[in-house]
Amino acid sequence: MPSSTLPDQVPHTPNPGVRSFAVLSGLDAGIRSMLVSVFPLEMYRAFGDAGTVSAIYFSIGCCSLLFGLMVPWITSHLPRRWTYTLGIGFYLLGQMAAIVGGPFMGLAVGFNALGTVTVYICLNAYVLDYIRKTDLGRNESTRMFYGALAWSVGPVLGVVLVNIWRPLPFMVATVLAITLMTTFWVMRLGNGKVITKARGPTVNPLVYLPRFFAQPRLIAGWVFAVIRSSGWWVFVVYLPIYAIEAGLDNRIGGASLSATSVMLFGAPLMLRWMQAHSVRRAIRTGFMGAGLAFCLASALSGFPVVAVAVLMGATLFLLLLDVSGGLPFLMAVKPSERTEMAAVYSSFRDVSGIFTPGLAWAVLLIAPLPMLFAAMGAALFGCWALAGRLHPRLGAAHRLRAQ
Repeated sequence: MPSSTLPDQVPHTPNPGVRSFAVLSGLDAGIRSMLVSVFPLEMYRAFGDAGTVSAIYFSIGCCSLLFGLMVPWITSHLPRRWTYTLGIGFYLLGQMAAIVGGPFMGLAVGFNALGTVTVYICLNAYVLDYIRKTDLGRNESTRMFYGALAWSVGPVLGVVLVNIWRPLPFMVATVLAITLMTTFWVMRLGNGKVITKARGPTVNPLVYLPRFFAQPRLIAGWVFAVIRSSGWWVFVVYLPIYAIEAGLDNRIGGASLSATSVMLFGAPLMLRWMQAHSVRRAIRTGFMGAGLAFCLASALSGFPVVAVAVLMGATLFLLLLDVSGGLPFLMAVKPSERTEMAAVYSSFRDVSGIFTPGLAWAVLLIAPLPMLFAAMGAALFGCWALAGRLHPRLGAAHRLRAQ
């Protein structure tokens, strides 16, 4: 097609579906999984104690939250395909800073956080454009299945590589980021079905916050996402630090995350179980099981190997929440608010990135690190109680067909 005939929207592949978005999610998972266990170790090595690391993560979370809320404004001036590409650019900047290391590790984590939130918002907006509400559950489970290999291998591989040569995992992540960018442009998703430029300027996303707070189902879905993500934060960031302080090998954190990530291959089975029961039952089961496991790990912290094993068990329930926890929010989003509400929803990552290190900082002022596991368990129990207010048949097959 001659360049003179190209509109603002690049032509997209016909009927992009669940598998297309799962491929993009899988590549993104490859980048993040390669670094997820390396960053806490490198941050701890660069800055020396858990309190300082928590303060840096807290600051990064605040910046990432503000930036995420402004992504819809950015897409009103920069087409979505370029905003998605900008997110990958942040990933690349993060790897450059990480290769330098030392005090630049804070910048490395910060750039990667901006990349994660930008890519996530844009991908969610594409999903809401092209995936029917009845297929959202299948989309989530397929996305997790495609990311299973990355999350099973990446965390432990990243730690092994950093022990061989410190820049190596960051170089691998760079290659994966370039692959993600290439795949995205080959798919030619364009700017989605709803093109903001054709309808006038995008409203400031902050204007959508009153609409968000007026819908209890959106609030509940967002809170579930925040606390679920915080549970992963504690497991990914503070478990490796706990293991080092307890005298265990520095590979324990990465190996634990890789081992538990094998359960991602069971995401389709979790989806079937959820469909046979209800979203509410799946969410309550996930929060109750994870809460019990975190509290038990705190009680058994004097036996580090046992505590690590119990926390690994908690991730089974966190994975169940990954399949089900976001559905109350996604099923309630209006088509006219896709990009803005995707930005509001994606803020759960940044809010958990503020809440978790903030909670850790408060706990460490008065108690040792294992008490953070108990505090996280209490938050998970709170969400179990909140989930009791969901409709009993939310997500049941006949209800989904009616939407």
